[in-house]
Amino acid sequence: MTLRLAAGLERLARERNDGQEVKIAVDTNVLVRAAVRDDIEQADAATKLMARAKMVAIAVPSLCEFVWVLRSVYRFQSPDIAKAIRTLLAAENVEANRAAIDAGLAVLDAGGDFADGAIAYEGRWLGAETFVSFDKKAVEMIMAQGVATRLL
Repeated sequence: MTLRLAAGLERLARERNDGQEVKIAVDTNVLVRAAVRDDIEQADAATKLMARAKMVAIAVPSLCEFVWVLRSVYRFQSPDIAKAIRTLLAAENVEANRAAIDAGLAVLDAGGDFADGAIAYEGRWLGAETFVSFDKKAVEMIMAQGVATRLL
């Protein structure tokens, strides 16, 4: 199954906001409804609100959950999930920790877990020197990015 990006997500990336709504932070379920459109009423409400918002804050943990839901529940593949994230971030009114998201996308694009890349990035941002995990694949993916790692 491939992710059919909702027209609303693509519209969100293209449209200029009209400033009629306040600055909002969206929960994962809002992002999922807008992307998957399995409930048209909720999908339309989500995309309309995000398109009209003055600012849409998308937290890294929401994107970690977004990836997990699209992969685990809807069985979407990594390239489609990465495209959905990039489409969301293309909207002019979206604010996010783009460096952490880019790190997550780099690992996702390489066949790993988005969350591992984001965690490794934020760990370095907080002052950590080494990414540590029991997950061999995660350690290999992060090490391939030139980051010090340790497999437990």
